[in-house]
Amino acid sequence: MFSIPGKQAVTLTPAAARQIARLMAEKQAAGLRIGVRKGGCAGMEYTMELAGEANPLDEVVEQDGARVLIAPMAQMFLIGTEIDYEVALLDSGFRFRNPNVVEACGCGESVKFADPAAPAAG
Repeated sequence: MFSIPGKQAVTLTPAAARQIARLMAEKQAAGLRIGVRKGGCAGMEYTMELAGEANPLDEVVEQDGARVLIAPMAQMFLIGTEIDYEVALLDSGFRFRNPNVVEACGCGESVKFADPAAPAAG
C-alpha cells in the first residue's frame, strides 16, 4: 500500500527476528501484526498481536524465519523502522527505532509522528 519498491517497510535485528520466530512457533501464529492507534501522552501507540493469518492488505515482511504483518493504517508511519528486541535487568521487549517519530513520551510507550502534509525542514 505505502511500500517502497525493492525495500522492506521495516527491518528486524537478529534478536527481534529470533524472538518473533519463537513466538510464532509457540503459538502457531502466521506472524506478528504491528499497528498504531491513538493513545498515550504523545498521541499514538504501537500495537502488537500474534495473528493467525495475514489480512489481504497487510504489508508482509519476512526475515530470518520471522514474519511481521503491518496493518494498512500503520504502513505509512512505520516505513524505515528498525525493530529490535532487548533484554535488560528490569524489563525486556521490542523497541522501535522509527525515523518518522518526532516526539516520544518519557516511558517510551507513546509517540508522535511527523505530519505527512507538512513540508520538510531544510
